[in-house]
Amino acid sequence: MIELNKIYNESNLDTMAKMPDDFVDMVITSPPYDNLRDYKGYSFPFNDIANELYRVMKSGGVLVWNVADATINGSESGTSFKQALYFMECGFKLHDTMIYAKKNYMPLNDKRYEQAFEYMFILVKGKINTFNPIKIDKGIYNVKDKKWQRKKNGEHRVNSAVGSKDNKKVKSNIWEYIIGSSVSEDKIAFNHPAIFPEKLAKEHIYSWSNKGDIIYDCFMGSGTSAKAAILLDRKFIGSELSADYVNIANERIKKYINQTKLF
Repeated sequence: MIELNKIYNESNLDTMAKMPDDFVDMVITSPPYDNLRDYKGYSFPFNDIANELYRVMKSGGVLVWNVADATINGSESGTSFKQALYFMECGFKLHDTMIYAKKNYMPLNDKRYEQAFEYMFILVKGKINTFNPIKIDKGIYNVKDKKWQRKKNGEHRVNSAVGSKDNKKVKSNIWEYIIGSSVSEDKIAFNHPAIFPEKLAKEHIYSWSNKGDIIYDCFMGSGTSAKAAILLDRKFIGSELSADYVNIANERIKKYINQTKLF
């Protein structure tokens, strides 16, 4: 029997074996791609994991797969695309190919333009259940269309074809974040070699799930997904092979779990 709000120190295949079919509402994760970072020597059987993720996902649920490619012998590996295509073979629909752009990327100067992004594949089992769009200001449009010109009172006209009259629009599928020390306020998280921005996790969980939903991270790492789920009133389950990283994640999220119990 699977326990909610727990990070399991084991293979994600062992964790998912405890889950019935159609169990989780959403999966968000960033796997240890192409040996780009030291994950204590662990590797993972991708095909088996992909099939299990499809089995345990509820109909209409979303998988956010954040991944990038290594450059090997002068060529990008293409692993990210291969994985997205295999997810589709499993039965997932590729709902969107989003970009995680790094505003302050690390310069490498490797006879190519600097690598400043990673993929975020949004995969859905069947017809998507939930979309809570994040909206941003439309801004001022520099076009000649009279619909965008100012009214007599100085206000900008709103083009009804865009749909919204509150001067807001749905955020694009390119999400920019500053990386480094600003990705988390929890210093303990940086004992893990590869944490992704908390805001990224929160924005995805908000977008593709609802309060009370079960969020699963099959490569939990430092606990970013668990923290985001707690703060957004969702339940979480995590899998992580490294006992060191499980300890980091549990220590990190402890205060947030305690805070939610006060309310």
